[in-house]
Amino acid sequence: MVSPTDDIKQVKEASKDNLLAMQNVVGVGVGYQTKGGEQTGNYAIVVMVTRKLPLPALAPNAILPKNVDGVTIDVIEVGELRALQARTDRWRPAPGGISIGHYKITAGTFGAIVRDKKSGDRLILSNNHVIANSNDADPGDQVLQPGPIDGGSPDVDTIAHLDRFCPIEFATEPGICDIADTYASLGNAVAGLLGSKHRVNTQQSDPQAVNLVDAALAKPINDSDVLDEILEIGNIEGSEEGLLGMSIRKSGRTTSFTTSQINLINATVDVNYGSDRTARFENQFVSGPMSQGGDSGSLLVAGDSQHAVGLLFAGSNQSTIFNPIQAVLDCLEVNI
Repeated sequence: MVSPTDDIKQVKEASKDNLLAMQNVVGVGVGYQTKGGEQTGNYAIVVMVTRKLPLPALAPNAILPKNVDGVTIDVIEVGELRALQARTDRWRPAPGGISIGHYKITAGTFGAIVRDKKSGDRLILSNNHVIANSNDADPGDQVLQPGPIDGGSPDVDTIAHLDRFCPIEFATEPGICDIADTYASLGNAVAGLLGSKHRVNTQQSDPQAVNLVDAALAKPINDSDVLDEILEIGNIEGSEEGLLGMSIRKSGRTTSFTTSQINLINATVDVNYGSDRTARFENQFVSGPMSQGGDSGSLLVAGDSQHAVGLLFAGSNQSTIFNPIQAVLDCLEVNI
């Protein structure tokens, strides 16, 4: 029995070389024509392009025909097709959604590329605790891709240097114990003589310390080593405010592509950073479970657009917490 697609397959085979030779085209197949995001049930030769562009933006020789030998030509955007790699591998050029980390931590996620408001420089966005070692880093420190726990080495895998970060105010303040302060001062004096940058501070609880974001930037060593796109999401085209019930998605080092919805807005949360350090965050978004350790730094994107909504930084088996994207952009003085 002859399939109704057999004739279309023959037309596709006869025309594929000419179609694939056209600018922006990366694939050709037989499928259903799509209109308004829904399949029509009508067969078509489907041309895959890296990016759909308006006709005025295309050169005359890059405009696809409407049909070939009477068969409709349909176009879908698929991005750049690559051999798949693990998100914990070394990537060059590196997209968002993969392993990254300060050379002294384990690993988190390369969130996205943003641009400095003043210089226009392309910068890597992630969390403070991912690429700035929870405040314990200095500008210029090495940022590795992949992160150290994934095999990243400062000798061969440094993709960027720490540029700046929004400090995290932990629930601590300078101590008031004279004896403890004396021992700390003696220890710091010895550290100075030995050339160490590390210093000891005595601390006590300060429940008034609050934060809005856990965010940091790294400047790529080579601009060509990083991509604007995020794995399985694509290029970001701006930002928008997160709303209660909004569908969201993310692309991260550990759990890859996941989706959820915003269950809480204007949330106040206490986040455990380990080593007996807790930080309080105000005006946060809370979604359902969509992350695990190593996904910190992932960009949260609206489910129905290419707009950034937030920056993932904490979670549990039941919930994921993320900063509103506008607070991140304002603190770091960047655009997305």
